[in-house]
Amino acid sequence: MTTVQTPNAPAPAGHYSQATVHRGVVYVAGQLAIDPRTGEKKLGSIEEQTEQALRNVGEILHAAGSDLNRVLKMTIYISDISLWSAVNEVYASIMGAHRPARAVVPTKELHYGFLIEIEAIAATSG
Repeated sequence: MTTVQTPNAPAPAGHYSQATVHRGVVYVAGQLAIDPRTGEKKLGSIEEQTEQALRNVGEILHAAGSDLNRVLKMTIYISDISLWSAVNEVYASIMGAHRPARAVVPTKELHYGFLIEIEAIAATSG
């Protein structure tokens, strides 16, 4: 088992790794809409937050030898189920034809006031 750490995604804010790789599978920790270059919390629209969170997932996957096209499953936590349609639109535009298994889980609230958090499980390219 190995851990993944890349400067191209936000550094963990607690006792966890950006991702763990075991037997060809990458487990990406929940990602928020944080700009890894500045540490700025992107608390804009749900569309902006979704795009940034997916970008962070993609960067971590890349560092682990994988990418968004190798995602097996994503879990998306949203602060309000009414945001689902907007999230789905951005998700579809980024993921394209690739349709991994997915769960969208409405939660009462997310850390720091974010609207969305995304975690992923993916195969490595090796």
